[in-house]
Amino acid sequence: MATEDLMSRALSALGEVDGPMSVEVIHRLVDVTGVEEPMSIAEVADLLDLSPHTLRYYERIGLIEVGRDAGGHRVYEPAVVRRLVFLTRMRLSGMAIRDLQHYVELVDAGEDTVPERLEMLLEHRDTVRRQIREFTLSLAATEYKIATYGGATGDGHV
Repeated sequence: MATEDLMSRALSALGEVDGPMSVEVIHRLVDVTGVEEPMSIAEVADLLDLSPHTLRYYERIGLIEVGRDAGGHRVYEPAVVRRLVFLTRMRLSGMAIRDLQHYVELVDAGEDTVPERLEMLLEHRDTVRRQIREFTLSLAATEYKIATYGGATGDGHV
């Protein structure tokens, strides 16, 4: 599933939430608590609503390492599936692939990188918050223009 499709699914889920938004919306998108056995590429793609192409792409660019069975088929261990859930959620948040690659490199480098990983996530949060403010301003300007023109924008007004 493309990030745009995942975003549409997430936004639909938001419509079902009463009250303040919580992390539960994100958890409901993908629940992998029962994943304890290795899975095939088709099973993982179905579970995460990702295309096999996306899974192979993530492997090719080093975001995940996937084992192979005796027949040479990809075998996704539970830890890889959990990493894919994280990657999917961070892509949904707008994190760039290059930032995810750096983040994964840090994770693979060990616990000494926790402060740098936290700093990356804090910076990403600040970026998302700024984008929300920018979109809020854009929405207000658009709504103002709609109200000003009464919906008629083709009469020479700019």
